Amino acid sequence: MSSKHHIYLISDSTGETIDRIFLAIKAQFQDFQYVDHQYSFTRTENQIKKILELAEKQQHPIILYTIVDSELANFLEYNSKKLNIPCFGVLGKLIENFSQIIKRTATHIPSAQYTLNDEYYKKVEAIQFTMDHDDGNSLDDIEKSDIILLGVSRTSKTPTAIYLANRGFKTTNIPLVNEKSIPNFLKKNPDKRCVIGLTLEPRRLAELRKNRMNSLKENHSIDYTNQQKVELEIQNAKKTFKKYQWPVVDVTRKSVEETAASIIKIYEIKRENR
Repeated sequence: MSSKHHIYLISDSTGETIDRIFLAIKAQFQDFQYVDHQYSFTRTENQIKKILELAEKQQHPIILYTIVDSELANFLEYNSKKLNIPCFGVLGKLIENFSQIIKRTATHIPSAQYTLNDEYYKKVEAIQFTMDHDDGNSLDDIEKSDIILLGVSRTSKTPTAIYLANRGFKTTNIPLVNEKSIPNFLKKNPDKRCVIGLTLEPRRLAELRKNRMNSLKENHSIDYTNQQKVELEIQNAKKTFKKYQWPVVDVTRKSVEETAASIIKIYEIKRENR
């Protein structure tokens, strides 16, 4: 008998929340064989019935859901139980308990987190700013940045900056070729902005650069991937970061999310100390 599970991820909104929760869950289990079925904007009993009809036909179905409408969530729970399908709501009890603690009534409105309010437009502005200031572009208004990332080529500056932008931080990323590539504004005001250096183990950096060159079918730059040259680049970058007393984050064994979390922590500490 197959041990593969069929995971039904049901959401009354975009499905982003339940997708991230499942991502965290499955990371805890090795050799977990599964097929995921995603259903977003599920807001009617008829939609629920159709999903359960499909799930009933599968071996080892499991349902995870984020539905804020209490009646619809109860409908899903009740009918899943009738079919002996494990069903877990990941927001229901949390919202209920939170409501009791803060003594406020929850709205139970689907997609409430995507309301077009000031916070939302601030995020959109941060994303646009970050895209305009990618890879050392548009440095004339660098003082408007919340966070400025510096690092040699292939140290995950762009993906990290984009992730930070999605968290609402206006982020500029600048390639560090040498000290001359640093804007004078930062040299003269090293403590005025949250400047963070990104670094990587030389061996890993050389591998990344070689893979990049292979994907682009380019081989003209020997220095770019040379191990000794890369080591020298990293050493010089670290010296520069130390000279201006900029904190450094080593991204060698970090995901973009982990790197961003470290950067946000530094940003918050710096903001508190201003």
